[in-house]
Amino acid sequence: MIPEIGQFAMILALVLAAIQFVVPLVGAYRNDVAMMGVARTAATGQFVFVAIAFGCLTYAFLTDDFSVLYVANHSQLSLPTIYKISAVWGAHEGSLLLWALVLAGWTLAVARFSAGIPEAFAARVIGVLGFLSIGFLAFMILTSNPFERLVPAAIDGADLNPLLQDPGLAIHPPLLYIGYVGFSVAFAFAIAAMLSGDLDRSWARWTRPWTTVAWLFLTLGIALGSWWAYYELGWGGWWFWDAVENASFMPWLIGTALMHSLAVTEKRGLFTSWTLLLAITAFSLSLLGTFLVRSGILVSVHAFATDPTRGFFILAFLGVVVVGALALYAWRAPSLDSDAGFALLSRETFLLLNNVLLVIATAIVMYGTLAPLIYQMMDWGKISIGEPWFNFAFLIPTIPLIVLLGMGMHAAWRTQPTGTWLDVLKLPAIIGVVLGIIVPLFVYGRISVMLAVGCIAAFWILVSSLVPVIRSLRREKGATGMTRSMLGMTVAHFGMGMFVLGVTIVSAFGVESDRALSPGTSTEVAGFEFEMRELRNVTGPNYTAIEAVVDIRKDGGFIDTVRPQKRQYLVQTSPMTEAGIRAGLDKDLFVALGDQLGNGGWSVRIQYKPLIRLIWLGCLIMAIGGLIAASDRRYRVNVREKSKAPKAREATA
Repeated sequence: MIPEIGQFAMILALVLAAIQFVVPLVGAYRNDVAMMGVARTAATGQFVFVAIAFGCLTYAFLTDDFSVLYVANHSQLSLPTIYKISAVWGAHEGSLLLWALVLAGWTLAVARFSAGIPEAFAARVIGVLGFLSIGFLAFMILTSNPFERLVPAAIDGADLNPLLQDPGLAIHPPLLYIGYVGFSVAFAFAIAAMLSGDLDRSWARWTRPWTTVAWLFLTLGIALGSWWAYYELGWGGWWFWDAVENASFMPWLIGTALMHSLAVTEKRGLFTSWTLLLAITAFSLSLLGTFLVRSGILVSVHAFATDPTRGFFILAFLGVVVVGALALYAWRAPSLDSDAGFALLSRETFLLLNNVLLVIATAIVMYGTLAPLIYQMMDWGKISIGEPWFNFAFLIPTIPLIVLLGMGMHAAWRTQPTGTWLDVLKLPAIIGVVLGIIVPLFVYGRISVMLAVGCIAAFWILVSSLVPVIRSLRREKGATGMTRSMLGMTVAHFGMGMFVLGVTIVSAFGVESDRALSPGTSTEVAGFEFEMRELRNVTGPNYTAIEAVVDIRKDGGFIDTVRPQKRQYLVQTSPMTEAGIRAGLDKDLFVALGDQLGNGGWSVRIQYKPLIRLIWLGCLIMAIGGLIAASDRRYRVNVREKSKAPKAREATA
């Protein structure tokens, strides 16, 4: 009975999504207030019914209802409760329902917090979101029903993929989807602005906080996925340039460009056409990522192995969304010229360069991701594009991007006097160069050109980010007060500096070694002694494991004990690796069990990872910066009571 309720709730949600799409847009066209008012009611109802469907599927997992095919395929009686919940979105059908729930949640948030936006504009935004909901709900109902029955019901389930039985994977997909789907709001605002022709600064101000919140969730989702892959897959890396990883990274890059472009459009009324194009592209790349994950054309630990015919539905929907949006853009583009100008040395110039470099970086990632697939589908032969190519090619736009980042945050709008600008940059540049050479040379023992470049760039961003805060606290002449928007920018850039420093140091000084160990033997890696004290059998709720007890010492002094495991799950019996990690802000010591060698010996992968935690800490700080920026008071002020921002505010970020 519960599955039938869930299925019926999805159908009702689709009906309300259709009403949400058609009625408000017609009302906005006719200037009919009653019809426009339907938008918020329909959005609320759609969210309620999608939430009911999601709750029904969750209940089916928690009660081990193996008469539901999806539950039988992805759960098991002894599966811990937390993983029964996360199994709801652990495969194609359930993750699509999570996508629909998140989209309905974003729509409800827009409906709830758009009271200050003109009614016709809000109706158009909610109507566009209704159209997107129609696409995903129809896809789910027609091709990916999570409530399909299994007759007769299974006695026990096939279990959740052991790779997904991890707390990180219980959190990672929801965060990633909130970010992914959140760009639909920026897309909807852009479409609404083009439909209405209201392309002044207001739409950019309304769009900016929604875009920032989506970006911060996507940042957290990507970082958490990287962290999970690091400790769960047993290889000790933090980014592999996997095609599905790239599918989430491309919208993040364009979303970052969009945030910066929105700042210019809001402050100066410039880059309007470019900002609209970025909003379309960010969500289009989110749909592209959905296609790549669900089409069956990728082989990846992150991909859902599904019927390729499902991918054609998403591809068709992607085509409708992109072609329709670009056609509307082409119609409005000729009217988007602005008479405002800016000097060569100005914040606008730096933000424009920022955008260009981010788009180039996205194009590089897209080429490296899609080229092997295109070559294969077109029978042009096979090409392999791996980590070395990505690492080299991605540096081409990112090194100048990092340098310009530290410069641009100190430039004024319209025009920047060269003398005062150089005075502000002088000290961060000196400190960046000095620390960028001293830290690798004296702390880690060697230096090279690329290592120096990375470290100097990292310290350059870190110190440059602190300058506005210090000047504001000291109330220096020419320093403006710190709005939340400016403070958020500063915090996010500081997080980027930490990220760059972590990537540079761990890439240059990380050590990886495969050794053979047996109980009572030890080995030395990177100056640390690793002794396998014992091997023992352990039993979990739905697995058995061999656990090694490994003591770590340095210069004879005890540091810690780690316990890597080789697990075998009761239903899906393929062996899984659980690394033992001695985590620290300055370094990680990583131990993973490999294969049994005989005579009680095991192959063991031991890694020394200096400053790797700065990678994820930097991402967290970036997300906090986004949260601070999104909470700026001017985004909460009723726009009907707010005139255009006075020119004095154009000095803020």
